Amino acid sequence: MILNYIKIAFRTLRKNKGYSFLNIFGLAIGITCASLIFLWVEDELSFDSEFEKQDQVYYVPTHQEYDGEWRTFNSTPGPFAEAMKTEIPGIVKASRTKHRDFLFAVNDNAINSGGRFVDADFIEIFSLKFVEGNAKDAFKNPEAIVITEETAEQLYGENIKVLGKVLTIDNKDQYLITGVIENLPKNVTFPVNWIAPFERWSGDKEWTNGYGSFFADTFVELSPEADFNTVDAQVRHLLEKKTGDSDSKAFLHSIKDWHLRDHFENGKQVGGRIDSVRLFTIIALIILLIACVNFMNLSTARSEKRANEVGVRKAMGSGRTRLIFQFISEALILAFIATIVSVLLLFLLLPQFNLLIEKDLVLGLAKPLHMVFLLGITLVCGIFAGLYPAFYLSSFKPVEVLKGLKVTQGSANYIRKGLVVGQFTISIVFIICTILVYQQLQHIKNRDLGFDKDQLISLNVNGTMIEKFDVIKQDLIHTGAVSSVGLNNSGILNGGNNGSNLTWTGGTNTEDVLIFFRYVSSDFLETAGMEIVEGRGFYENMAKDSASVLITESFAKLMGQGSAIGKKIDRGDVYTVVGVVKDYLFDDMYGQSDPVMFFNYHGEASYMYLKTNPKIGTSDVLSKIEAVMKKHNPAFPFEYSFVDDAFNAKFKSEQLVGKLSQLFALLAILISCLGLFGLAAYTAEQRSKEIGVRKVLGASVAGIVKLLSKDFLKLVGLAIVIAIPMAWYVMDNWLGNYAYRIEINWWIFVIAGAVAIVIAMVTVSFQAVKAALANPVDSLKTE
Repeated sequence: MILNYIKIAFRTLRKNKGYSFLNIFGLAIGITCASLIFLWVEDELSFDSEFEKQDQVYYVPTHQEYDGEWRTFNSTPGPFAEAMKTEIPGIVKASRTKHRDFLFAVNDNAINSGGRFVDADFIEIFSLKFVEGNAKDAFKNPEAIVITEETAEQLYGENIKVLGKVLTIDNKDQYLITGVIENLPKNVTFPVNWIAPFERWSGDKEWTNGYGSFFADTFVELSPEADFNTVDAQVRHLLEKKTGDSDSKAFLHSIKDWHLRDHFENGKQVGGRIDSVRLFTIIALIILLIACVNFMNLSTARSEKRANEVGVRKAMGSGRTRLIFQFISEALILAFIATIVSVLLLFLLLPQFNLLIEKDLVLGLAKPLHMVFLLGITLVCGIFAGLYPAFYLSSFKPVEVLKGLKVTQGSANYIRKGLVVGQFTISIVFIICTILVYQQLQHIKNRDLGFDKDQLISLNVNGTMIEKFDVIKQDLIHTGAVSSVGLNNSGILNGGNNGSNLTWTGGTNTEDVLIFFRYVSSDFLETAGMEIVEGRGFYENMAKDSASVLITESFAKLMGQGSAIGKKIDRGDVYTVVGVVKDYLFDDMYGQSDPVMFFNYHGEASYMYLKTNPKIGTSDVLSKIEAVMKKHNPAFPFEYSFVDDAFNAKFKSEQLVGKLSQLFALLAILISCLGLFGLAAYTAEQRSKEIGVRKVLGASVAGIVKLLSKDFLKLVGLAIVIAIPMAWYVMDNWLGNYAYRIEINWWIFVIAGAVAIVIAMVTVSFQAVKAALANPVDSLKTE
């Protein structure tokens, strides 16, 4: 019986090739969209999933209260890891870590590689697997280093045993390779290419042994029997006990939340990437729904054509149940073909999708989960899309049909029109959302940052760059490619060093205010394009400014009325304010500028910034900079980044929302247009005799096009009316997440509505013009 249904279904599909194609293509687009989002969501949800102890491993950030507001920082004091392990029974392992980038050199082969200085517990917390050496002996030697397989291959080549070899790091220090571990997967929150004993980094830094500095990334492992809530409460209390400060509270952050739920506001977890995962999952389902609606529309639109078939089958003994199964079989076959088409589309589109989202997703048809997903989506689409048409078509009465009476379509017409309105409503909402997301991105990108990010290049400081700074700066400027060079201990866009417990002239209750510290060379402000609004900049001679500081405007306001110049700041040592710098944005690009204090000292700089000449091509600029750096710092490879690229990367989530919104808006419109195209063709076919009569009586082509188009345009107009408040509500809530945001202007809705009308007109007009130009003799000759 099933084979019989399939044969009948295929025969019917062949008779209706045009409509079958529209149904298949519409469903294929919906399934392709859902599959792409499934792959992306799967990757997002799989972050850190390969670590074995999913329910036991936690990161330890801190909430710190400043001026009545809780701020969250990814750092703890150095001794805190050992204190947790010793004093809290539920914690069985703990490790401090500190991230660093090093130059590894083996003969003439040199690479920059990121890793961490860690405590020995780190190896067991993350269940690192050794392919050379073992976890027990890895850190017995204080000069040990453990590297990944990939790092070993990069340095020594494939299939080379490296255990016991000596690595030269940063062209000066010697490390002994005591182990090689398997590569970590790409989707981990805290990747490492190497690990080394924490004491090797902290040995001569006494400040790492106290609770005054928060600098370490700390990880802990709980025992399987431990109760999370109990241990978390003890962790929060322990930091207060150790620091004597109720304004600092450590807490446990689960490995399952590191990637997806890492945003905190005023001490509360408020989401993160999980918001994008939910958003795009909903959007994918909406696109799939539009595709199914498209199927329903086209299927019910052909009802009169299939009425005779239903009448004959019922007259010959076919029951309604049997007809329902037949029509659902047709829908399932269409869905199955659409799935095959979507797989072909996925092979074509996935590389481009990977470029769009900056990932390396693979289709992985051999994975059981992927096959189950495709099978499931085929069944869901086939049954859902075919259910209403099946019940509707099977309800025709054979007596009325075979007598030649017109099939009543009242309810079907209303449902069909409602589905068209629904499709275009969603499409218009997508158009409006796409425009507003783009506007919000441009709004923040064009914000006055307080510095000039264009033509600004950043280099990581390494080797002899600090010692030879004056000579390097002079040679760079002499190339003509660089106009200014400056040093900074922090990235210009990053949070960096900060602290509290300062006092200053004109301030009250200043101890709870968070101040950020920048140690810079005298020409950093000029290089970065920062403006001194009062007073002077730094002298070139650091010694002359040993007791002088510059502060930003937001800091100056904390000093009360009058000029800040000459006022004192006590930070253990007393400094005099000699200049005020215009506020600039860093860390939170949507927030307000935090107070910053600049010191004229670059002895511990981490970044060198170069202002380049815009009149010289980028490739020439880089080649000239590279020549100077190779001359003065030959042991290190020339690596750079553009500050404007780093700035754009700050909006990665928003850019992803913008890109995918554009893609989904396009897909939603395309599917809606396929349905509209099919319905327009059906309407023109149904009214062919009417059109023939009108043409014989003198109706113009324009008049006939208008006649056929106006009903569809009414539906699109209704969709616009419904979509506008929906889109406003959705986007007003989305924009409410940002302190620095655009306002929603009325003209955006006008543009979106106009675009929808134009698209509908183009889609309908093609069929309308075709019908209007047809020879009326062909449609009237049977009368």
